[in-house]
Amino acid sequence: MEELRRSYSRLCKESGAEPQEGVLQQLHELPRGRLDLATQSLTVDTCRALGKLLQKEALLTQLVLSDCMLSEEGATLLLQGLCTNTTVRFLDLKGNNLRAAGAEALGKLLRQSKSIQSLTLEWNNLGTWEDAFATFCRALASNGSLQQLDLRNNQISHKGAEELALALKSNASLQQLDLRWNNIGLLGGRALVNCLPSNRTLWRLELAGNSVPGDILRAVEQAMDHNQDRQTTFRENQARAHVLSKEMRHLREEKSKQFLDLMETIDKQREEMARSSRASAARVGQLQEALNERHSIINALKAKLQMAEATLALSEQKAQDLGELLATAEQEQRSLVQRQAKEHRLEQQVGRHGSGRGCMVAGAGGILAPSHPQEAAERESKLLRDLSAANEKNLLLQSQVDELERKVKSLQEQLFLTRQELTNTSAELKMRAVQAEERLDLEKKRSRQSLEDSEQLRFKEVEHMTRHLEESEKAMQERVQRLEAARLSLEEELSRVKAVALNERGQAEEELIKAKNQVRLEEPLLCPQQQRLAHLEEKLRLLAQARDEAQSTCLQQKQTVADAQARASQLGQQVEGLRRRLKELQQELSNKDQERVAEVTRVRVELQEQNGRLQAELTAQEALKEKAAALERQLKVMASDHREALLDRESENACLREKLRLKEAEITRIRDEEAQRASFLQNAVLAYVQGSPLRALSPQK
Repeated sequence: MEELRRSYSRLCKESGAEPQEGVLQQLHELPRGRLDLATQSLTVDTCRALGKLLQKEALLTQLVLSDCMLSEEGATLLLQGLCTNTTVRFLDLKGNNLRAAGAEALGKLLRQSKSIQSLTLEWNNLGTWEDAFATFCRALASNGSLQQLDLRNNQISHKGAEELALALKSNASLQQLDLRWNNIGLLGGRALVNCLPSNRTLWRLELAGNSVPGDILRAVEQAMDHNQDRQTTFRENQARAHVLSKEMRHLREEKSKQFLDLMETIDKQREEMARSSRASAARVGQLQEALNERHSIINALKAKLQMAEATLALSEQKAQDLGELLATAEQEQRSLVQRQAKEHRLEQQVGRHGSGRGCMVAGAGGILAPSHPQEAAERESKLLRDLSAANEKNLLLQSQVDELERKVKSLQEQLFLTRQELTNTSAELKMRAVQAEERLDLEKKRSRQSLEDSEQLRFKEVEHMTRHLEESEKAMQERVQRLEAARLSLEEELSRVKAVALNERGQAEEELIKAKNQVRLEEPLLCPQQQRLAHLEEKLRLLAQARDEAQSTCLQQKQTVADAQARASQLGQQVEGLRRRLKELQQELSNKDQERVAEVTRVRVELQEQNGRLQAELTAQEALKEKAAALERQLKVMASDHREALLDRESENACLREKLRLKEAEITRIRDEEAQRASFLQNAVLAYVQGSPLRALSPQK
């Protein structure tokens, strides 16, 4: 608030004026955005500073300027500042005697402002200037934010009422209009009644004190009741639509939330499935790697096995060869043993039978038996050595065969274990793959089922909402049909009332014509009207004087033109410029003549307006006389009622005093009885204490 005070003081100093103390105090307080400057007598400089301050002020919502004695210039400056303000909702300009310039400034404010909702213009003179008031009404027609307008006591005539009626036909925001104590009359009332069917927002129109007939007032009241019912129905429908839209929005939010939750669940399931599939893929990869390693190990074992089998085959071949050699060696050994045995026997026989037989034995043995015994012994020892070497070699080969058989057995066992492990691993991998596929199928079925459930749920809810909306729409259509039927019945009733009102209107017009004739007959007797006529004559004289001054000014300008022409004849080099100057002066002269003619026309129009206002004032005076008589009668009735009420109150007071006196007497009696009983009780207690009989002290009745 201190910033507002500083801004106001700075603006006043910039314009060379002193800030007003009352305005500074109100700017310092400023309760809840309300600036109350009522009865402050604001100067033009203060109005200029306030207008500049209000252009950018965003804290004020209510501005009260009632009875501030605003001049035309000050009011114009203030209203110009409010044109760009976007926060002021309530504006009070009561009792500021606003006239033509004020009405035009108010019209500009209504055309430009989108924030003012309540405008109070009571006790002004806006209706006196019909052109300016028509401008104000045209601005009201295009305004879309004003809801409440107070035009009481503004000298609005029937022409102003017609302009207001035209504005109300186009206005779609005004809800309350107060036109009490103006000069609307019968014609203005008819114009307002005719415009009301086109206006659907106005639900309160006050026309008291305007000499409007009762049938028109009743028609206005019926139209206002109809608009009020329509507004009530519209608000109810709007509230229901708001509730329905809120429910729809809530349901949509719930559906979107459920859908989002479902999508999150599906995403989570997909993520879990992806994780499980990745884990399965990783596990399968690991198992595949292990399987590949096992395959490589098996291949290596197979290669080793093949090598061992090849070695075994070679060893078996060698063993077979060695066996064959061993068999041949044994056979040779047996043959040698046999030969040696034969030779030994032959030698023994030779030793027994002679040398001849030895020769025969030698001849029979041929090459196998040597002729000398030493060679036979050597050969036998050699054969024995070969036999022992063959036996050793046979044992060595047998041990190698056994070792190779053991290796083959171990390799076969290892191969069997490897094949068994491979089989187990393959079975485990197949089982895990089957489990993963089953789990994947289960997750797919579950997600598909959840999607189907959510889709069915969404379809059911959409169907429920559609059915609910259809039912509500059907109910709304039925309500609209009922309202339309009520409207048709009201229109029929209105047409009947209008027919009755036309008859009454004709009678009222006849009575009005009679009253006007009587007023014209009584007009010369009215002294105030003569004073007004004298005032108007004085104003006309002043206008004539202004006209003479204008004519003298024109003569002076003509003299200037003559001097210019003389100078033009002397100065040949400036002929063209002086001719242009002459044309300009002639144009100014014609403008002055037109202004003079317009001024004369305006004075005539003002005189006609004054005559119309005098007639309106006569009708207003008659209405005031009637109101004064009615008020006197009402005052007398109230005085008699007051006297009767006073008498009733006095009688009631007397009854209450009598009852109070009786109550006081009864209370005194009860106190005396209680005191007597207390004394008797005290005596009885004393007698009991002293031992005397109670019968002697019993109280006498």
